[in-house]
Amino acid sequence: MGFLDTLFGRSKPVKPDLDQLFGVPSAALTLEAGAGFTPTGLGSVCFAAVEGAAFVQVEQQVRALLDADTERGGVPVEASKDGYGYSWLLARHLPEELPELVNDLHAVNSELEANGFGPQLLCSLVGFRDPQGQSLALVYLYKRGTFYPFAPMPGGGERRNSPLELQVNAMLGNDLRLEKDLSRWFPVWGAPGL
Repeated sequence: MGFLDTLFGRSKPVKPDLDQLFGVPSAALTLEAGAGFTPTGLGSVCFAAVEGAAFVQVEQQVRALLDADTERGGVPVEASKDGYGYSWLLARHLPEELPELVNDLHAVNSELEANGFGPQLLCSLVGFRDPQGQSLALVYLYKRGTFYPFAPMPGGGERRNSPLELQVNAMLGNDLRLEKDLSRWFPVWGAPGL
């Protein structure tokens, strides 16, 4: 970072650190003990698809990698697009297989990054639910290298349970690198895995 960057208040962008995803299983223990949330076994990766044969080939490689265990009873990965045109890959595991789910999410992100498509990666999320049916996602922002909680209100509609999000954020400070800028806590309405 140069003198002019400092003078004009520009900061150096945070380098993505995909290994942060491996902190989710310990955060899950904290979530269960502190608020009763347990993993759903669902997780997804969101990215902006690009045109071209190279990207199609990488996307096929990623799907083949995640679908490798379908012969042994694994569930195939599901691809979808949201209303904004972003692509999602949804991985499913048993709720007690959270480390395996995190490995799958890490593999998708790593494969896209290794093939030069890191700039297309937006976020990854891991789903949780409490006994009353409240959904919660831990969202990893690829470009920021941080997590934030997202909790839509039960019953549909686009309303957030902001007090719960703040409570979870305070609870997970020792487990995950959390996003301090609350304006970056983007809602992921209708995200697969939520």
